[in-house]
Amino acid sequence: MKLNQFLPHVSKSSLLLLAAMVWAFAGIMLLSRGVAGIPDSGWVLWLKLVGGLMAGVLFYYFMFIRISAKHIHRIKNLEKKRQPFYSFFNLRSYIMMASMITLGVTLRTTGLVPMLYMSVFYVVMGTPLLFSAIRFITHYFSFRKEQYRL
Repeated sequence: MKLNQFLPHVSKSSLLLLAAMVWAFAGIMLLSRGVAGIPDSGWVLWLKLVGGLMAGVLFYYFMFIRISAKHIHRIKNLEKKRQPFYSFFNLRSYIMMASMITLGVTLRTTGLVPMLYMSVFYVVMGTPLLFSAIRFITHYFSFRKEQYRL
């Protein structure tokens, strides 16, 4: 017997929604840590916040649009109608996510990079994650609409 048969299976649209929730959670967490870590000193706060958001939008535009598009395409084209709940990512993405979390925690706990700089990095990374979550949500709704038409 395979372990997969004992795990909950969900529809493809549910995988899109799960992906949106995971990406939104990560994006919101990083953005809130980033904003909280920027010293509240008037124009410096706004400069770092706006700069981080602008860099995050560029990062989304040049990298995360392709990443999220690949995941959305893969989910929509899965063979079976119901998949294990964790199938919103492929193995490579889980490895990348674990590596990035480990790197972030290591940099924060060791103090190799001062929080002043880490906070801007958190804003830069949180922004494309949140935008990607919004993209997953829009595809969730359009995919459900398509499924009900069929």
